[in-house]
Amino acid sequence: MPLSHSAVRTLARLRRGAAVCGGGSSVHFVAIRSLSSAATGSSVSDSDPTLPSSSESQGKASRWLLFVPGAITFGLGTWQIFRREEKIKMLEYREKRLQMEPLKLRSANPSNEELDSLEFRRVVCKGVFDDKKSIYVGPRSRSISGVTENGYYIITPLMPDPNCPDSVGSPILVNRGWVPRSWKDKFLEASKDENLADALPSPSQADGTRSWWRLWSKNPVTIEDQVPSATPIEVVGVVRGSEKPSIFVPANDPESSQWFYVDVPGIARACGLPENTIYIEDINENVNPSNPYPVPKDVNTLIRSSVMPRDHLNYTLTWYSLSAAVTFMAFKRLRQKNKRR
Repeated sequence: MPLSHSAVRTLARLRRGAAVCGGGSSVHFVAIRSLSSAATGSSVSDSDPTLPSSSESQGKASRWLLFVPGAITFGLGTWQIFRREEKIKMLEYREKRLQMEPLKLRSANPSNEELDSLEFRRVVCKGVFDDKKSIYVGPRSRSISGVTENGYYIITPLMPDPNCPDSVGSPILVNRGWVPRSWKDKFLEASKDENLADALPSPSQADGTRSWWRLWSKNPVTIEDQVPSATPIEVVGVVRGSEKPSIFVPANDPESSQWFYVDVPGIARACGLPENTIYIEDINENVNPSNPYPVPKDVNTLIRSSVMPRDHLNYTLTWYSLSAAVTFMAFKRLRQKNKRR
């Protein structure tokens, strides 16, 4: 800030007085310095070497920043301990539920609270599969004798059978298990042939003559194939909910029949069923060797998780080791700085 004319004149007089006194007057020197500092907007304390500077305070803050990585990794290791305890309780809960006696499922569509109470309960239900409304979810790989094969989970509605007194009261979605890729290819071909048959004229004309379209069709659809099987089927399964896909799983595309994960409300809508339809996974172990597909799920897979408690323990040891390593490096870094000073 520039000096005013009065301040300049005052300084000039003080300097002349100091010169007359021989430069030995400390009072004049302090007065000149104080006036100069006040005129320029600064204080004497700013230049006092006994006060801490801003660079020293920044240096202390940077020292504490060296311990931040160690604190973060220590916190992650502690979080893994809590996650391990939660995972143990969850798996114990599933195991106890699966050991209960199976329920006979005959009721109508339950509410969301009832669905939550039924999850991981074994159920027994009877009905008729509506194969035309099957949904293929995947691809899902399956390892057999060291050979990996891609396939799909087939989900089919189990419809009520009015002729069976033990039949379900409302439709149920059943994950019947794993099937090879060829099953989906055949299903799509049959669906195209059925759509083509619906678009072509009727086989019988009004005057009693027969149409020649059956001679042209490569795969004619017979009336017997359109009649569903009325034999009731007993299914033993476990009530489950929708899957939680990771960020790497694509979104489902119902319009093109692309299902990458199990979305119970979405699959129910695609099958023309209510969104609160019960979804179960078949765990029947009595597989016919002559007809091995679909392969039901193993009940032991239901009490396993992608990250087991022992994995959380390994993660805990890893994070704590990293915390100790980076904290040791921070101490070593500070000692080197102190030695240089």
